[in-house]
Amino acid sequence: MNSKAKQRAAATGSGKRVDYVEVEEVPAPAPVWVPRPDTTTSPTGLHVFDIQPDDRTKRLDRFLAEHFTGDAGLSRTRLQSLIGDGAVLIDGKPATTSSLKLETGAQVSVDIPPPIAAEPAAETIPLTIVFEDEHLLVIDKQSGLVVHPASGHETGTLVNALIAHCGDSLSGIGGVRRPGIVHRLDKDTTGLMVVAKTDPAHRGLADLFADHGRSGSLERAYTAFVWGKPQMQHGTIDMPLGRHAHHREKMAVVSEERGRHAVTHWRLDQSYGDVASTIHCELETGRTHQIRVHLTELGHPLIGDPVYGTGFKTKVARLPEAARAAVTALGRQALHAAVLGFDHPITGETHSFESPLPPDLIALQAGLED
Repeated sequence: MNSKAKQRAAATGSGKRVDYVEVEEVPAPAPVWVPRPDTTTSPTGLHVFDIQPDDRTKRLDRFLAEHFTGDAGLSRTRLQSLIGDGAVLIDGKPATTSSLKLETGAQVSVDIPPPIAAEPAAETIPLTIVFEDEHLLVIDKQSGLVVHPASGHETGTLVNALIAHCGDSLSGIGGVRRPGIVHRLDKDTTGLMVVAKTDPAHRGLADLFADHGRSGSLERAYTAFVWGKPQMQHGTIDMPLGRHAHHREKMAVVSEERGRHAVTHWRLDQSYGDVASTIHCELETGRTHQIRVHLTELGHPLIGDPVYGTGFKTKVARLPEAARAAVTALGRQALHAAVLGFDHPITGETHSFESPLPPDLIALQAGLED
């Protein structure tokens, strides 16, 4: 990497390099089974279909597209998005893929949320901007900030803040709901993100993130505070991920047929006895909750993770007093996107940024070191 071109947001106190996680999803209430509605006049709410012999072996998205026509007018892309969001159930369980072949006698339900504003409004929300030019900007995202509007988070998002900051210059490739957004971090994951301000920059950055650094210049690394101490110093987790069969808000390791390829490379940075450790993670793929699920499968879930780390709450009592207080105050998964590097899609200049740990993780680290 061209050192003269590097631009550092900050350096960590230890000198160590200290990683995409998607928007936190809000679990929807369990559907109440109702008679099949007239889908030509009811584009929202719960729709239930019984699969007939003529529908057997049809793809799920194709079947739904046939039934949501006319005034309802849902595109296959929109239906695929609903499937991905866990809003489509088959016999009461979330559908795992839009290409699923249907079986006679199965019951398919689609819970279509009510429409929200077509375009997010500008909102003055403080942002920490570590780099900006006419093509893109890099931010250091704070905890609690949802990246783009979604069900349960229609306002107060990064997109609302970007519209206020960038105005009409924001790239429109992502659509009106996600202008400029190339990748995501979970609501409570902190750290570095890049946002496109122009369409050419958006296309170039999208290509880099689709490649995940396998052959391009993209560099991303995360610092994760986890429970326990891994037996090995480093490793690779290669496990496909898909939506949990029973809990819509969760992802899980599933079979290759049901899930999407997911690979996480990790390295033990520091251990605090056998109670907790700091792990450096790099992503070869970018799936929803990838690091959180993969590290849980490794046996070392993130400290403070309210979804995947609940079975380790009893370990808090084994921490030093300062660390116990830090975990209690944390209120989120201890994950930070600390390193982001890429070749500028327009200028070709190499950029590399590092973000120091935020105050709540600094307090956690200090408590663990006591």
